Amino acid sequence: QVQVVESGGGLVQPGGSLRLSCTASGTIFSRYVMGWYRQAPGKQRELAALIRSGTITTYEDSVKGRFTISRDNAKNTVFLQMNSLKPEDTARYYCNARLGVLDFWGQGTQVTVSS
Repeated sequence: QVQVVESGGGLVQPGGSLRLSCTASGTIFSRYVMGWYRQAPGKQRELAALIRSGTITTYEDSVKGRFTISRDNAKNTVFLQMNSLKPEDTARYYCNARLGVLDFWGQGTQVTVSS
């Protein structure tokens, strides 16, 4: 069983920045496809950003140019740098680790963008 733990959420004003971190246990972290998903109240969970092994990344259209996903395989950690935050970015952000049929989720971290 892989344990996935997120951190770094909080309250930030519009236009501000936050950096989320996610650590996944195990020895094959570098092989996992790591993703950040988010779920706002009353809405379905959606993909925000994804990073495959290496540096291949995918972003949801509304976060392109503002969010950057990266990973440090030596530390089993994936990051989501979020800049120019908007109120509509308010959501619970979940980290996902996926390898084939293996699929692991963290408990999420709350991001609230409000003045």
